[in-house]
Amino acid sequence: MQNCTTVITGTGSYIPPDIKTNRDFSGHDFYGEDHQPVGTSPAVIVEKFREITGIEERRYAPANIDSSDMAAIAAEKAILDSGCDPETIDQIIVAHNFGNVIKHTIQTDVLPALASRVRHSLGIKNPNCIPYDILFGCPGWIQGLIQADAYFKAGIAKKCLVIGTETLSRVLDFYDRDSMIFSDGAGACIAEAHPISKIQQGVLSISMQSHCGDEVNYLHLGKSNYPDSDPRIRYIKMKGRKVYEYAMKHVPQAMKDCLDKSGVDIASLKKVFIHQANEKMDEGIIKAMYKLYGIREVPENIMPMSIHKLGNSSVATVPTLFDLVRKGTMPEHQLAPGDVVLFASVGAGMNINAVCYRI
Repeated sequence: MQNCTTVITGTGSYIPPDIKTNRDFSGHDFYGEDHQPVGTSPAVIVEKFREITGIEERRYAPANIDSSDMAAIAAEKAILDSGCDPETIDQIIVAHNFGNVIKHTIQTDVLPALASRVRHSLGIKNPNCIPYDILFGCPGWIQGLIQADAYFKAGIAKKCLVIGTETLSRVLDFYDRDSMIFSDGAGACIAEAHPISKIQQGVLSISMQSHCGDEVNYLHLGKSNYPDSDPRIRYIKMKGRKVYEYAMKHVPQAMKDCLDKSGVDIASLKKVFIHQANEKMDEGIIKAMYKLYGIREVPENIMPMSIHKLGNSSVATVPTLFDLVRKGTMPEHQLAPGDVVLFASVGAGMNINAVCYRI
């Protein structure tokens, strides 16, 4: 089916109900990588964190809800939004990083795969509906969309359910200042192969990059910053400055490459749905991308942001943000048929990807 385009026909998301504010961290004892107490007071640390990242609140999943549960809820909403019969779904692609982590255990559970659990939760009986997981860091959901597009063009599938889900709150070292960044959530979409029309809708182009030299350890699992912690237990760790420098160097170019491949003029770009990692970093990436086109002023409202209230939920940020805008819950951001948007993300690997898409 080379003469087809990949169209998102429905979206859904699950935003956990438990709110963790910055004030909740103001009493924490923070330690550095050297396992020594951070000299600055927690209140000052928290305020500086807000100024840099833009994060005021984040969401944590209730103890009885796992990543696969959130994925299934988001999937049900996407299926309902698309109006499709779940039995006609050819593939269920679930992007995550840690599988199901039972609260207070710090133990990854990926047997069976989360996608298999989602299919079970949805009650799909069709044996030709193939569920599988992908690990691609924070860009996982976009990579799942890219993978669905490839399967459509190869004639292997016609309809895919693509999900990003994560419970990062369960792999956090709360003695580490970076723990304030991460959150939980899930986002999903139904993607379908449609015949190409005169005004092409759907995926217009893609771009992908990976750098696995020294960059491979920018995000990893490591022991707690607390000196007396159990060294056998590992938590998510991030070299924040290195990630920032990497993103600023490579992501704008990858986004430009994607837009150039689509043939769409930069002036026609309506929205950029970028991974909600850090407000200052995302603003810098957008500014750098426009600068590559010789444009110094970034258009107003080009970049929807959910990080202020939802934090960084990894693979869930982009599909959740897209769902919020599609459903009209962010009034300052509107989408109309024919609008061109760009999805982009960066994360562990280090991996980058982008998709140019026409509504």
